[in-house]
Amino acid sequence: MTKTAILVVSFGTTFPGTRQKTIAATEAAIQQAYPDATVFRAFTSNVVIKRIREKEQIKIDTPSQALHKIQQAGFTRVLVQSLHIIPGIEYQRLLSQLAGYRDQFAELIVGQPLLSDYSDYQWLVAQLPKLTPNLAADEGVLFMGHGTADNQFTAYACLDHMLMGTRHYVGAVESYPDLTLELKRMQQNGIKKVHLWPLMLVAGNHATNDMSSTEPASWRSQLEAHGFKTESHLVGLGELPAVQQRFTQHLQQALDKSNEGK
Repeated sequence: MTKTAILVVSFGTTFPGTRQKTIAATEAAIQQAYPDATVFRAFTSNVVIKRIREKEQIKIDTPSQALHKIQQAGFTRVLVQSLHIIPGIEYQRLLSQLAGYRDQFAELIVGQPLLSDYSDYQWLVAQLPKLTPNLAADEGVLFMGHGTADNQFTAYACLDHMLMGTRHYVGAVESYPDLTLELKRMQQNGIKKVHLWPLMLVAGNHATNDMSSTEPASWRSQLEAHGFKTESHLVGLGELPAVQQRFTQHLQQALDKSNEGK
Protein backbone atom coordinates (compact mmCIF):
# COMPACT_ATOMS: atom_id res chain seq x y z
CA MET A 1 0.00 0.00 0.00
CA THR A 2 1.31 3.43 -0.96
CA LYS A 3 2.14 5.62 2.02
CA THR A 4 1.41 9.31 1.37
CA ALA A 5 3.03 12.22 3.17
CA ILE A 6 1.98 15.84 2.76
CA LEU A 7 4.70 18.39 3.45
CA VAL A 8 3.27 21.86 4.10
CA VAL A 9 5.96 24.52 3.63
CA SER A 10 5.87 28.18 4.62
CA PHE A 11 8.37 30.93 5.37
CA GLY A 12 7.42 30.53 9.03
CA THR A 13 6.98 32.99 11.88
CA THR A 14 8.40 33.50 15.37
CA PHE A 15 5.00 34.66 16.65
CA PRO A 16 3.31 31.59 18.25
CA GLY A 17 -0.22 33.04 18.25
CA THR A 18 -0.44 33.78 14.54
CA ARG A 19 1.48 30.57 13.74
CA GLN A 20 -1.36 28.58 15.30
CA LYS A 21 -4.13 30.62 13.66
CA THR A 22 -2.60 30.57 10.18
CA ILE A 23 -0.02 27.87 9.47
CA ALA A 24 -1.44 25.24 11.82
CA ALA A 25 -5.00 26.06 10.71
CA THR A 26 -4.07 25.64 7.04
CA GLU A 27 -2.29 22.38 7.79
CA ALA A 28 -5.45 21.19 9.54
CA ALA A 29 -7.59 22.12 6.52
CA ILE A 30 -5.26 20.16 4.24
CA GLN A 31 -5.28 17.19 6.62
CA GLN A 32 -9.08 17.24 6.62
CA ALA A 33 -9.08 17.13 2.82
CA TYR A 34 -6.64 14.20 2.77
CA PRO A 35 -7.45 12.20 5.93
CA ASP A 36 -5.40 9.14 4.92
CA ALA A 37 -2.16 11.12 4.50
CA THR A 38 0.32 12.17 7.19
CA VAL A 39 1.02 15.92 7.33
CA PHE A 40 4.50 17.28 8.04
CA ARG A 41 5.66 20.89 8.53
CA ALA A 42 8.71 22.75 7.19
CA PHE A 43 9.81 26.40 7.13
CA THR A 44 12.05 27.96 4.51
CA SER A 45 13.48 30.67 6.79
CA ASN A 46 16.58 29.48 8.64
CA VAL A 47 16.44 32.60 10.82
CA VAL A 48 12.89 31.83 11.95
CA ILE A 49 13.79 28.19 12.61
CA LYS A 50 16.79 29.25 14.72
CA ARG A 51 14.82 31.76 16.79
CA ILE A 52 12.01 29.31 17.50
CA ARG A 53 14.52 26.71 18.64
CA GLU A 54 16.23 29.23 20.95
CA LYS A 55 13.08 30.85 22.39
CA GLU A 56 10.57 27.99 22.43
CA GLN A 57 12.80 24.91 22.32
CA ILE A 58 10.80 23.70 19.32
CA LYS A 59 12.60 22.08 16.38
CA ILE A 60 11.14 22.97 12.98
CA ASP A 61 12.55 21.23 9.89
CA THR A 62 13.80 22.81 6.72
CA PRO A 63 12.26 21.24 3.58
CA SER A 64 15.37 19.08 3.09
CA GLN A 65 15.30 17.86 6.69
CA ALA A 66 11.59 17.09 6.47
CA LEU A 67 12.03 15.16 3.22
CA HIS A 68 14.83 13.10 4.76
CA LYS A 69 12.57 12.32 7.74
CA ILE A 70 9.71 11.40 5.39
CA GLN A 71 11.98 9.12 3.38
CA GLN A 72 13.33 7.41 6.50
CA ALA A 73 9.75 6.79 7.66
CA GLY A 74 9.09 4.78 4.51
CA PHE A 75 6.77 7.11 2.62
CA THR A 76 6.84 6.54 -1.14
CA ARG A 77 4.53 9.36 -2.24
CA VAL A 78 5.04 12.98 -1.18
CA LEU A 79 2.71 15.89 -1.82
CA VAL A 80 4.24 19.30 -1.11
CA GLN A 81 2.07 22.38 -0.65
CA SER A 82 3.67 25.80 -0.56
CA LEU A 83 2.01 28.38 1.69
CA HIS A 84 3.98 31.21 0.10
CA ILE A 85 1.92 34.08 -1.31
CA ILE A 86 3.89 34.46 -4.55
CA PRO A 87 6.34 32.18 -6.41
CA GLY A 88 9.25 34.39 -5.36
CA ILE A 89 12.68 33.78 -3.85
CA GLU A 90 11.51 31.61 -0.94
CA TYR A 91 9.44 29.40 -3.24
CA GLN A 92 12.36 29.02 -5.65
CA ARG A 93 14.56 27.95 -2.73
CA LEU A 94 11.95 25.34 -1.88
CA LEU A 95 12.00 23.99 -5.44
CA SER A 96 15.80 23.80 -5.32
CA GLN A 97 15.66 21.69 -2.16
CA LEU A 98 12.98 19.45 -3.64
CA ALA A 99 15.05 18.82 -6.77
CA GLY A 100 17.55 16.71 -4.83
CA TYR A 101 14.81 14.33 -3.69
CA ARG A 102 12.96 13.77 -6.97
CA ASP A 103 14.47 10.31 -7.45
CA GLN A 104 13.99 9.31 -3.80
CA PHE A 105 10.21 8.86 -4.05
CA ALA A 106 7.81 7.18 -6.44
CA GLU A 107 5.94 10.50 -6.62
CA LEU A 108 6.81 14.03 -5.54
CA ILE A 109 4.07 16.52 -6.42
CA VAL A 110 4.16 20.27 -5.67
CA GLY A 111 1.19 22.59 -5.20
CA GLN A 112 1.58 26.22 -6.27
CA PRO A 113 1.70 29.35 -4.02
CA LEU A 114 -1.44 31.44 -3.50
CA LEU A 115 -0.84 33.73 -6.49
CA SER A 116 0.27 31.59 -9.42
CA ASP A 117 -1.99 32.44 -12.36
CA TYR A 118 -4.54 35.01 -13.48
CA SER A 119 -7.45 33.16 -11.88
CA ASP A 120 -5.68 33.37 -8.50
CA TYR A 121 -5.39 37.14 -8.83
CA GLN A 122 -9.03 37.45 -9.82
CA TRP A 123 -10.02 35.31 -6.85
CA LEU A 124 -7.96 37.27 -4.31
CA VAL A 125 -9.14 40.63 -5.65
CA ALA A 126 -12.70 39.43 -5.06
CA GLN A 127 -11.85 38.23 -1.53
CA LEU A 128 -9.95 41.23 -0.15
CA PRO A 129 -12.87 43.74 -0.05
CA LYS A 130 -14.84 41.24 2.06
CA LEU A 131 -12.42 41.79 4.94
CA THR A 132 -13.57 45.34 5.63
CA PRO A 133 -17.17 45.68 4.42
CA ASN A 134 -19.33 48.78 4.72
CA LEU A 135 -16.52 51.31 4.37
CA ALA A 136 -17.51 54.93 4.82
CA ALA A 137 -17.00 57.18 1.80
CA ASP A 138 -13.75 58.57 3.19
CA GLU A 139 -12.29 55.22 4.34
CA GLY A 140 -9.77 53.07 2.49
CA VAL A 141 -7.92 49.82 3.02
CA LEU A 142 -4.16 49.48 2.59
CA PHE A 143 -2.68 45.99 2.40
CA MET A 144 0.98 45.48 3.32
CA GLY A 145 2.72 42.96 1.11
CA HIS A 146 6.23 41.75 1.85
CA GLY A 147 7.79 42.57 -1.51
CA THR A 148 10.60 40.70 -3.23
CA ALA A 149 13.87 41.46 -4.99
CA ASP A 150 13.19 39.17 -7.96
CA ASN A 151 10.84 39.66 -10.91
CA GLN A 152 7.84 38.53 -8.87
CA PHE A 153 7.70 42.04 -7.33
CA THR A 154 5.18 42.78 -10.09
CA ALA A 155 2.59 40.66 -8.22
CA TYR A 156 1.94 43.50 -5.77
CA ALA A 157 1.65 46.14 -8.47
CA CYS A 158 -0.74 43.88 -10.37
CA LEU A 159 -3.01 43.46 -7.35
CA ASP A 160 -2.87 47.18 -6.65
CA HIS A 161 -3.90 47.93 -10.24
CA MET A 162 -6.70 45.34 -10.25
CA LEU A 163 -8.13 46.93 -7.07
CA MET A 164 -8.09 50.42 -8.59
CA GLY A 165 -11.32 52.32 -7.96
CA THR A 166 -12.34 50.19 -4.97
CA ARG A 167 -10.54 52.24 -2.27
CA HIS A 168 -8.36 49.20 -1.63
CA TYR A 169 -4.62 49.56 -2.12
CA VAL A 170 -1.59 47.27 -2.04
CA GLY A 171 1.90 48.39 -1.03
CA ALA A 172 5.08 46.43 -0.28
CA VAL A 173 7.63 46.67 2.51
CA GLU A 174 10.64 45.82 0.38
CA SER A 175 9.76 46.66 -3.21
CA TYR A 176 7.17 48.36 -5.43
CA PRO A 177 4.60 49.88 -4.87
CA ASP A 178 5.96 51.57 -1.77
CA LEU A 179 4.08 53.44 0.97
CA THR A 180 4.89 56.86 -0.47
CA LEU A 181 3.09 56.05 -3.72
CA GLU A 182 0.05 54.58 -1.99
CA LEU A 183 -0.12 57.49 0.45
CA LYS A 184 -0.30 59.99 -2.41
CA ARG A 185 -2.98 57.95 -4.16
CA MET A 186 -5.10 57.82 -1.01
CA GLN A 187 -4.75 61.57 -0.52
CA GLN A 188 -5.85 62.16 -4.11
CA ASN A 189 -8.85 59.89 -3.57
CA GLY A 190 -10.01 61.77 -0.49
CA ILE A 191 -9.29 59.00 2.00
CA LYS A 192 -9.29 60.18 5.62
CA LYS A 193 -9.14 56.88 7.51
CA VAL A 194 -6.98 53.89 6.53
CA HIS A 195 -7.56 50.30 7.57
CA LEU A 196 -4.21 48.48 7.61
CA TRP A 197 -4.12 44.76 6.82
CA PRO A 198 -1.17 42.42 6.21
CA LEU A 199 -1.15 40.81 2.76
CA MET A 200 0.86 37.97 4.25
CA LEU A 201 0.17 34.44 5.42
CA VAL A 202 0.84 35.41 9.04
CA ALA A 203 0.43 38.55 11.12
CA GLY A 204 3.97 38.36 12.44
CA ASN A 205 6.96 40.67 12.62
CA HIS A 206 6.12 42.86 9.62
CA ALA A 207 2.46 43.27 10.57
CA THR A 208 3.21 43.92 14.24
CA ASN A 209 6.23 46.18 13.89
CA ASP A 210 6.49 47.58 10.35
CA MET A 211 2.75 48.02 9.82
CA SER A 212 1.00 48.77 13.09
CA SER A 213 3.52 49.78 15.77
CA THR A 214 3.95 53.32 17.10
CA GLU A 215 7.57 53.42 15.93
CA PRO A 216 8.19 56.48 13.69
CA ALA A 217 9.03 54.35 10.63
CA SER A 218 5.93 52.15 10.80
CA TRP A 219 3.21 52.55 8.18
CA ARG A 220 0.74 53.48 10.89
CA SER A 221 2.99 56.28 12.20
CA GLN A 222 3.79 57.61 8.74
CA LEU A 223 0.13 57.68 7.75
CA GLU A 224 -0.88 59.40 10.96
CA ALA A 225 1.93 61.95 10.45
CA HIS A 226 0.23 62.82 7.14
CA GLY A 227 -3.12 63.35 8.83
CA PHE A 228 -4.78 59.98 8.29
CA LYS A 229 -6.65 58.15 11.00
CA THR A 230 -5.67 54.47 11.09
CA GLU A 231 -7.01 51.15 12.29
CA SER A 232 -4.79 48.07 12.24
CA HIS A 233 -6.05 44.54 11.67
CA LEU A 234 -3.53 41.92 12.79
CA VAL A 235 -5.02 39.05 10.84
CA GLY A 236 -2.86 36.95 8.52
CA LEU A 237 -4.34 35.64 5.27
CA GLY A 238 -3.83 32.12 6.60
CA GLU A 239 -6.57 32.73 9.18
CA LEU A 240 -9.17 32.99 6.45
CA PRO A 241 -10.97 29.71 5.69
CA ALA A 242 -11.25 30.76 2.03
CA VAL A 243 -7.46 31.07 1.78
CA GLN A 244 -6.95 27.74 3.55
CA GLN A 245 -9.26 26.13 1.01
CA ARG A 246 -7.49 27.84 -1.88
CA PHE A 247 -4.18 26.29 -0.85
CA THR A 248 -5.95 22.93 -0.57
CA GLN A 249 -7.34 23.41 -4.07
CA HIS A 250 -3.87 24.17 -5.40
CA LEU A 251 -2.65 20.87 -4.04
CA GLN A 252 -5.55 19.06 -5.67
CA GLN A 253 -4.85 20.83 -8.97
CA ALA A 254 -1.24 19.60 -8.81
CA LEU A 255 -2.51 16.06 -8.13
CA ASP A 256 -4.96 16.23 -11.02
CA LYS A 257 -2.26 17.48 -13.37
CA SER A 258 0.05 14.67 -12.31
CA ASN A 259 -2.65 12.06 -12.88
CA GLU A 260 -3.36 13.44 -16.35
CA GLY A 261 0.22 12.72 -17.35
CA LYS A 262 0.01 9.03 -16.38
